[in-house]
Amino acid sequence: MTAHYQVHGDVAVITLDNPPVNGLGLSTRQAIARGLDRAHDDEAVRAIVITGAGKVFSGGADIKEFGTPRAYQDPNLLSLILTLDHARKPVVAAVHGVCMGGGLELALGAHYRIAVPGTKVALPEVKLGLIPGAGGTQRLPRVLGVEPALNMIVSGEPVAAEVLAQVPGQRLFDRIAASADTLLQEALALAREAAQRHADGTPLPRVRDLPCRHPQGDAYFQFARNMVGAQARHYPAPLKCIDAVQAATTKPFDEGLAQERQTFLNLMTDPVSLALRHVFMAERAAGKIADVPEDTPLRDIRAVAVIGAGTMGSGITINFLNIGLPVTILETKQEALERGVANIRAVYEGQVAKGKLKPEQMQERLSLLRTTLSYDDIRDADLVIEAVFEDLEVKRQVFERLDAVMKPGAILATNTSTLDVNKIAAFTKRPQDVIGTHFFSPAHVMKLLEVVRGAATAKDVLATIMALGKRIKKTCVVSGVCDGFIGNRMIEQYSRQAGFLLEEGCTPEQVDRAIEKFGFAMGPFRMGDLAGNDVGWYIRKRRYVEKPHLRYSPIADRLCEMGRFGQKTGAGWYDYQPGKRDAIPSPLVNQMIEDYRKERGITPRKISDEEIVQRLVFALVNEGAHILEEGIAARASDIDMVYLTGYGFPAWRGGPMHYAEQFGLFNVMQAMKRFARNPNDDAQFWQPAPLIQRLVAEGKGFAAA
Repeated sequence: MTAHYQVHGDVAVITLDNPPVNGLGLSTRQAIARGLDRAHDDEAVRAIVITGAGKVFSGGADIKEFGTPRAYQDPNLLSLILTLDHARKPVVAAVHGVCMGGGLELALGAHYRIAVPGTKVALPEVKLGLIPGAGGTQRLPRVLGVEPALNMIVSGEPVAAEVLAQVPGQRLFDRIAASADTLLQEALALAREAAQRHADGTPLPRVRDLPCRHPQGDAYFQFARNMVGAQARHYPAPLKCIDAVQAATTKPFDEGLAQERQTFLNLMTDPVSLALRHVFMAERAAGKIADVPEDTPLRDIRAVAVIGAGTMGSGITINFLNIGLPVTILETKQEALERGVANIRAVYEGQVAKGKLKPEQMQERLSLLRTTLSYDDIRDADLVIEAVFEDLEVKRQVFERLDAVMKPGAILATNTSTLDVNKIAAFTKRPQDVIGTHFFSPAHVMKLLEVVRGAATAKDVLATIMALGKRIKKTCVVSGVCDGFIGNRMIEQYSRQAGFLLEEGCTPEQVDRAIEKFGFAMGPFRMGDLAGNDVGWYIRKRRYVEKPHLRYSPIADRLCEMGRFGQKTGAGWYDYQPGKRDAIPSPLVNQMIEDYRKERGITPRKISDEEIVQRLVFALVNEGAHILEEGIAARASDIDMVYLTGYGFPAWRGGPMHYAEQFGLFNVMQAMKRFARNPNDDAQFWQPAPLIQRLVAEGKGFAAA
């Protein structure tokens, strides 16, 4: 049973019990409906309390049923709330922990509401490209006021119950309970008071009957649209939220409810909502590892060591200081340590200046930081993360030393972005304790953490790092071992295509402009300037030896030979003014590209934005399909999470693999065949991955793989 029925004297209590968030799935809705019928049929019951088991009231829809027919099957949430509207006995919603989405809409259908302080209250549907679909846009403005309600609905952000209880004129909460421990008793008391109050037949208070107006009317809603429109360019839901709330102020309740429902159903099939819901599910799926049970015992991490105090090492360190873990940074020179500490202090001082951190919090975090030049000082760390130069010989020296000094059971992690984790593990006598933790720069800001599982990595090591990654607020995606793992292996093909586009007629700014218009945070050439073009140059030099058959455009090498490494040198694909990050098209670079074409006898052609986008994005998709087929990634949605959280792929398109599915894998394959016929491109690369060919033949999508 996902909801339980109990009678406490003259009050029936219906308790939602569908862990982890008491989702309102079909079986739960059915159990609530049965409980309401039972309470109404029992003459000894004078009132009803609806509450939640465990630590939450309800987080809303059951994600296991999201987007399936069961989500709409009767009694759907609208039907259930309609039952409350017609209840003959007072219903009290006793909320605690979390009261969000459909959970809040259910509570708004009750006659009275009592909440525990700290309860997170929200209508977060907008974050999934939707609007509330069970009366949230019609009822919340009636109990909270139009402006506070609209702010909550458009932002989707949670607000504490006690804060909402202080909104002038609010009728959302009739009482704030003393604590979670007393909630049920206080709710029972409120229910009995209500039963007594309405014993004479006085009508029960219904939210739907409350007035809903805004003194400025249409002018206020136009102001709201102007404010929201600029921020919601690619997202239709925020503006639709405004329309629905405005309907609450201008239409009879049932008409407003019908408009809300129709809008909700229309948005359910909108590509943006499909993408955002895919992202929502993908983020949760990424933490699940098929052969590592959720109850796998974790290793205790009480102290961390970081090898290397450069930009990456400093950023990694900040993550752990932020959650109260002591960190010791090891370097070979005192000056390097001092620069690293100065960088960490500068980050915290910046956060204090912006009001994001209190000075005492900064001091508390800095007090957890230690520095050393000796491996002996880190021997007792539970986790050590190597963040040194991306060279296998350098890694060998570090890991042989760590193997000699670290205590048994310590986790030895490498921050390598491309190198073979199995080779690194082989430098030790404890390969089971070695794992890849590929942070993205800046490591204290970027959400992605690629967790690279070596052939010998122990399951408890993997589980421990995944749990720790969650604690430091990272989106962790597991990758197998290959050159570049998931993200960098794919971005290499993307970058190769960008180089070929230059050869064929594009300028760097044209390529960047097209892919940024598609929605990327940054085009390939601006990204190269930010990361440092010498990084790619170093990798290509290695490729020329290891994969001599793989063709690259030499233009990027020529750029590096000119010393144009990007923003750090004030010149890359673009020119930069001192102290500024604005990318200024470079006549020198464009001339260099033209000279190269003349040397090679290439006649430049006009290339459309559509071709630019498809060649870059489908290059990611084809390589991603190979990665999926090889088992480097467990699922296509993991690949999407890598690109959404680490490479600036637009969230409203759902990631490269999801985008390809929406575009149609047959259409993607046809485009690849066209690109393969281009004599200036790489025909071998554009052979569709066997997985894509198979899925097209079977009429399936990546989820089937």
